[in-house]
Amino acid sequence: MKKIICLLMTAALILSLAACSGNKNGNSASSIAVDDSSKTAAETTVTTNDGTKAVSKAELPKTEGVDVDLTKMSSTMVYSEVLNMQQHPDEYTDKIVRMKGPFNVTELNDNRYFACVIKDAAACCSTGIEFVWAGEHSYPEDYPEVNTEITVTGTFNVYSEGNSKYLQLKDAEVVF
Repeated sequence: MKKIICLLMTAALILSLAACSGNKNGNSASSIAVDDSSKTAAETTVTTNDGTKAVSKAELPKTEGVDVDLTKMSSTMVYSEVLNMQQHPDEYTDKIVRMKGPFNVTELNDNRYFACVIKDAAACCSTGIEFVWAGEHSYPEDYPEVNTEITVTGTFNVYSEGNSKYLQLKDAEVVF
């Protein structure tokens, strides 16, 4: 059942990305990259009407002790960074990530999965990253209500269940 839901969520994500990534004039493209020093850099390539290209790199804000701080980025940059995490998870493994968004919980096969939801600037496309709260916590008593704004800081991890890989922030600190 979890595999089917994962496949459906993946298909929905792909379709939503196709809908959100439309570039009507074809003049620009953006990508996010993580360099070897654990700092996050944004690289934007712009192609003008005459065919020339310009590349700009900007250091994204980094909070002390946090390798990737999504709370300091615009909603478009956050969504792009999370997409990059999904496409290149090995580049983020064991890095400290901080994110902010609505709290969500999913129950599948007698398991509960807690997530921080990330939306793009137009709020048409959303994805989430699961987190495992450090310490002993009981649901629902210790957790916020669904859709409550939370900030989660944890160690980025990839784990497998069956043939599928999942992203999570483990040993997470949760503030709401």
